[in-house]
Amino acid sequence: MAETSSSIEQRLANLGQSLVDREGAEARNREEARRVAQGLHERVERALKAYHEAVSEVPFLRVVLSELRLDDKHLHAIEFELERGRHRAIVTIKQRGEVTLVGPFRLGKAEGPCRSFPFSAEGEIEHALGDFLCHFIEAAVSP
Repeated sequence: MAETSSSIEQRLANLGQSLVDREGAEARNREEARRVAQGLHERVERALKAYHEAVSEVPFLRVVLSELRLDDKHLHAIEFELERGRHRAIVTIKQRGEVTLVGPFRLGKAEGPCRSFPFSAEGEIEHALGDFLCHFIEAAVSP
């Protein structure tokens, strides 16, 4: 039995090393996606600060912004989420150079709609992000 365990251990060690090699080749794309994600997260955070100041007298209208994290579905993507009650919206930044705005949607329901943009479309992303945030908040605070 020890020989089989050693064989499995070696196979997993080999697999692990090949995955490290593969991911090492993605380092540049990962760094760029992280930079874009951080910039978009900070942009949304500033926008939500203005929104929260405007609704300060009605605290249940507040929206929660998550921290950046590894995307739940894609290994080569970073995401952050907006939340109010059961309503969600997700911003996904993919290492292949794409930003995707997902939602708004209700927790437990199908995600969508989605809109994607290349990193280079900064003006389009800014405009779409504003529409996206407004649409999310309007849906999330509808009676």
